[in-house]
Amino acid sequence: MAELREYCGVFGIINARNAAQTTYLGLHALQHRGQESAGIATSTFDEAKGRPVMPVVKGEGLVLDVFRDASVFDTRLLGTKAIGHNRYSTAGAAGNSSNIQPFVVHSRGGNVAVAHNGNLSNARELRDAFSERGTIFQTTSDTELILHLMAQSPRRKQVDRIVDALGQIEGAFSLVMMTDDELIAVRDPNGFRPLALGKVAGGGADGGDAWCVASETCAFDLIGAEYVRDIEPGEVLVINQAGMERGSFKQFQLAQNHGVSQCVFEYVYFSRPDSRIFGENVDKVRRKLGKQLAHDAPVPEDPEGGKPIVISVPDSSNTATLGYVSESRKLGRKAKYEIGLIRNHYVGRTFIAPGQGRRETRVRSKFNTVTGVLQGRVVVMVDDSVVRGTTARQLVTMVRQAGAREVHFRVASPPVVSPCFYGMDFPSHEELLANKFDGDVQAMADWLGVDSLAYLSTEGLMAAVRAANPADHGYCNACFTANYPVPVEMDVTKEENEW
Repeated sequence: MAELREYCGVFGIINARNAAQTTYLGLHALQHRGQESAGIATSTFDEAKGRPVMPVVKGEGLVLDVFRDASVFDTRLLGTKAIGHNRYSTAGAAGNSSNIQPFVVHSRGGNVAVAHNGNLSNARELRDAFSERGTIFQTTSDTELILHLMAQSPRRKQVDRIVDALGQIEGAFSLVMMTDDELIAVRDPNGFRPLALGKVAGGGADGGDAWCVASETCAFDLIGAEYVRDIEPGEVLVINQAGMERGSFKQFQLAQNHGVSQCVFEYVYFSRPDSRIFGENVDKVRRKLGKQLAHDAPVPEDPEGGKPIVISVPDSSNTATLGYVSESRKLGRKAKYEIGLIRNHYVGRTFIAPGQGRRETRVRSKFNTVTGVLQGRVVVMVDDSVVRGTTARQLVTMVRQAGAREVHFRVASPPVVSPCFYGMDFPSHEELLANKFDGDVQAMADWLGVDSLAYLSTEGLMAAVRAANPADHGYCNACFTANYPVPVEMDVTKEENEW
């Protein structure tokens, strides 16, 4: 499923020997969460100025592009604390360089840097209130609102002003913040976005441990950190030198007015399968989704008595497809897993094909069929989700052109019927495939050009998630049900947030 954009990826570390370099590696592991821009800010003491400073390097493009000049790690990005950010814009103009994070400001009490993953659902309300008071904005990102709220807080201590500001925002936000003395990890009260705490044993600049936070634990694997735990919904975790020496950190708790509703789509698509989010391995959950799909949408029979082949739409549906095939066999269904589509991982995100065939050319540049596998076979294509359906339709055409006798489509999630207001860049309500055909699955199948189409039910989705992760968590599935756990401004579009 290539029609959704990820949110953003955040990473932070404190008491590290090579904080900026380690953050670079963390962002590299989180590159899948955002490819528009990347940035790193560090905290160090400037002897010439006689005060702490926060140098920042950021720019458009991938992590490898932004930090092509490795000398910045030796000359600019100094210090033992750092935070980093990979961006895909869900609120704020993508082409506006002022929106590239981390944001760094100097306020009462010293410097503050922030990196944000998510979307504030009360951004317009806050923006209008600030505008009426004459506040001047430097960016079009909702993240800037947090800094303004902090600056106008009457609290005396810097961390108290930060907590005061966080209590006034709503929606989805996992934040990594950095002051001159502290690293602060924040997860919104609903826990929409994942955020994990890790430790690099013996990796500290003082010979002790370095502590880190990241959107996904795959970032810990690359830097040799161990996963400690998730940042809890509504938790504000303050890590400083004193806390590291005591082995305990200062914690605050934001008010939970709407319960816990972690984004189930993280399991369906966004997170890497080698990550652990919401307390469970993504690979395990996706396999459960595929197994449940085998019950909800079985492999069809081959009218000629052969064994249907099952292929994934790589890469995000690979794990669910394995679960689907293994469970289908347990249920007595003939099914053979094959690799029928090859994805080209070296197509840049800026690839442009002119004219009417632009979208089709983009799909063909990313995927290729294995004709010898598909020719003359009954083919079952498994994808993690279908949004607009345009990519799925073109892939079906390619599979048929490769000689498939029949093409059936199975989706390891329910039909997407509602846009997301918590940081996921879904199309508008009218653009969603399920809504174009008023939920008529046969009509959708005809449009896609498949012999049959079937989805995982919402009940099946939630049963599979809870079977894999039986912890007492609440989940948000608003994109499948239109049941929004936090009030949203329904008429606000991404473009309207580009203030």
